[in-house]
Amino acid sequence: MIQIDDAGSGSLVGGTCIGATRIETNEYYYEIIPIKFYNKEYFKEKKYLEYVITIVKRLFATLNVDKNESILVCRGYMFDLLRKWFKDKEYNFKSVKIVDPLQTKIENTFEEYIISLGLPKNYIRYTKYPFHFHTLLKWVYSDYENRTKLCKKGWKSWSKYGYLETSISYDYIKKSNYICLKCGKSIKDNSKIKILKYTSNRPTKIYLHHYC
Repeated sequence: MIQIDDAGSGSLVGGTCIGATRIETNEYYYEIIPIKFYNKEYFKEKKYLEYVITIVKRLFATLNVDKNESILVCRGYMFDLLRKWFKDKEYNFKSVKIVDPLQTKIENTFEEYIISLGLPKNYIRYTKYPFHFHTLLKWVYSDYENRTKLCKKGWKSWSKYGYLETSISYDYIKKSNYICLKCGKSIKDNSKIKILKYTSNRPTKIYLHHYC
């Protein structure tokens, strides 16, 4: 039996992970939908949904999936075009809520991927909602010039919050349990800090090393 699921479609940063596993053998493969499919033009045309089919074709070739094998596919919108393709090609599939073993595997894969893009481990692993839009927006604004290229710019929320006015000031912090969201390293007690401010859905402060 094959499971198919996605992770990261709701993350502002990065592409989307599409993965498949064969439950009986624990074989697991995945690919990432490149971030370019989330630029304004491609996103409007839903090219990322078409690319899901391209990825699944490759995953099926790797797993040697035939049309008689039972396939469980996530019922989410990411697989709308894939389900149509399955019907056209007469695959044996059902739309379901995907659980383990694939759910945990693909969530861990996406976490590793997003860390590889530069998000600090301790920023996302100890946050209640690690891929919440405004959580990631803080990370983006901490190094705006370099990180905007990693964002899903076709989103309406990016049009609203992706071009905010910012201000910078400097101060000292006595007690700190913060990490610098630009370099990812801890901010020490009694440190001079840079404070970046902007207002999105609420006023936001970001503490950085003064030299970052």
